[in-house]
Amino acid sequence: MDALGARLRMLEKADESVDLQYFLMKDDTAGRVMLHALLQAADRGVRVRFLLDDIFTEAPDRNLLLINQHPNIEVRLFNPISRRGSHFLNFVGNFRQANRRMHNKSFTVDKAVSIVGGRNIADEYFQLDETAVFADFDVLAIGPIASDILTSFDAYWNFSFAIPIEQLSSEVEAGTLEQERASIDEKISATYSRVYEKALQSRLLQELIAGQRSFFEAAAKVLADYPEKLENEIGDEHKKLIGELREFLRSAEQEVIFLSPYYVPGKNGIELLRSLSESGVRVVVATNSLASNNHVPVHSGYARYRKDTIRAGVELYEARADAGRNTGRGDNSTEKFTLHTKLVLVDRRYLFVGSLNLDPRSIDINAEMGLLIDSAEMTSTLADALDELIQMYSYRVDLNSRGRLEWRGVIDGAEVVEKSEPQASPWLRFKAWVLRIGPESQL
Repeated sequence: MDALGARLRMLEKADESVDLQYFLMKDDTAGRVMLHALLQAADRGVRVRFLLDDIFTEAPDRNLLLINQHPNIEVRLFNPISRRGSHFLNFVGNFRQANRRMHNKSFTVDKAVSIVGGRNIADEYFQLDETAVFADFDVLAIGPIASDILTSFDAYWNFSFAIPIEQLSSEVEAGTLEQERASIDEKISATYSRVYEKALQSRLLQELIAGQRSFFEAAAKVLADYPEKLENEIGDEHKKLIGELREFLRSAEQEVIFLSPYYVPGKNGIELLRSLSESGVRVVVATNSLASNNHVPVHSGYARYRKDTIRAGVELYEARADAGRNTGRGDNSTEKFTLHTKLVLVDRRYLFVGSLNLDPRSIDINAEMGLLIDSAEMTSTLADALDELIQMYSYRVDLNSRGRLEWRGVIDGAEVVEKSEPQASPWLRFKAWVLRIGPESQL
């Protein structure tokens, strides 16, 4: 709710421009509230540009076409799938291009303030879903770095794959927006008011509004793939973000902490972690367990690298699926906890946050972006908190004397040792085993 409240407050205070770039938006409470807030900003004369990747966006074309009719709103879909015939067949028939996606996530207002992180626009990312808890992380950035983020946005907005929504679908006749606004406002206003009121109650947002929350003053740099990565054969020359980040990681001297929901390192990734560990660097990797992962095939790809990761000298942790009860939302054990945070911390001084997962899809196939921040104060504070939170939310995965995996954790004050995938049903374990036959390159 802190993250949603910050976005809604930024929209409420926008004077000139709003530029959003996201991988997906769903037709749920978060999606409808966001569209309502964008319309309100546009009514005040704010120019809105909304760039959405098309593949997993569930917001109906009709809704996007409606807001696109507003004279101050432009909606473009990135690398869209044809609307004629079967969506599945259109995807398969054009797989080579359709498989390459824009995974970037940024939210910039008035060219002066931005939010960058791992969240998409859907209920599970903002604690509006009662059945799941997605643990995610954003950075709110103010100052010249916002212009740099906007430069990356513009590169994608102006790229040939960014298609105006009106060129893809004609479900809404011209002039329909004004006719339907009354109905839209009646349905959404009450929900928007309820959600925004709840968001305003967050301690973080109240402190920001009152000017009581201090910011970290720090140098920052945008690391982003160029959109041309998505139209070329996969090669190192087009992997701009991971190339810069990898070179930076090699300079680590004391500690590297990785948080990634999807971790499929490949041989090159294992070698990088081993070289860091052998040079005396503490290396920590925290990712999802089978039970907490929302993409079972990715876990199947990850599982084959667990032993290699541990043998490389890495401290390996997997999130507990029942950790949602530790998030302050009450003792509701039915909520599934999923780690969605994408963070790299280096030497308790440098912090990378963005859309990048540590898997082949992010590294080789999709386009990604994020911020590399130089702040010992900010990063050391976060690293101290993560050391505690990882213990609270995760199992430590290690090898026993027989070379077999063990999961160790502390649950309700008692130490627990598991010999197989913890908190996962036999069916889920079987499914993960079967899916190991899938191609690692697509994970």
